[in-house]
Amino acid sequence: MRFTIETEQEADARWIAEILELSGVLAYGATREEAIARAQALALRVIAERLEHDEEPAQLLNIAFEAAAA
Repeated sequence: MRFTIETEQEADARWIAEILELSGVLAYGATREEAIARAQALALRVIAERLEHDEEPAQLLNIAFEAAAA
């Protein structure tokens, strides 16, 4: 699984990071790096939840994150 992270700085100076392939997975941070780390952690939680509830196929997973092209 490869996930794309899109980041943007809000008007109030906070950063938001969104995992494009996982609907609703976004997180704020004081810095871009913090927002990315929080979004990655949330994405992993969502994937784990899906695996536990048989919503994802049980297989060995290779997960990678990359920044979206600006």
